[in-house]
Amino acid sequence: MTRFIELKDVAGLAGQELGVSEWHVVTQAQIDPFAEATGDFEWFHVDVPRAEREMGGTIAHGFLTLSIVPALWGQIARITGFSNGYNYGLDKTRFTAPVKTGARVRLRATMLEPQFRRGGTIVGVGCVIEVEGEERPALVTDWCEIFYA
Repeated sequence: MTRFIELKDVAGLAGQELGVSEWHVVTQAQIDPFAEATGDFEWFHVDVPRAEREMGGTIAHGFLTLSIVPALWGQIARITGFSNGYNYGLDKTRFTAPVKTGARVRLRATMLEPQFRRGGTIVGVGCVIEVEGEERPALVTDWCEIFYA
């Protein structure tokens, strides 16, 4: 269930884990259009027969894994109590392990200390994309958005 967090309450949540999303299956049906949209047609993403032969199957693009963070975040929390909000950037982004096609992934989110700049509040969320059955996460990043009250 999505938790609604007032912008004014973000600072009090710094350092706290906000929750974990549902599992999401990464499919070839997601990978192929992502390759088309980005022009990244590396064989290990899109050549299913070769990837199966050489490495046991295809893997998702790292940036595809990153791109599902907002959808998974929406299952955990939403910031409320602002008039405008925009993506501000990513910090410390690392693709730490591949995501095999058919794998289940989920987001674990932790609130970071907010920053105050340009008349707004930068809300950061520590994001870890976990892969079911794997020790290492696929992705670690701090995702920041700026909100204006």
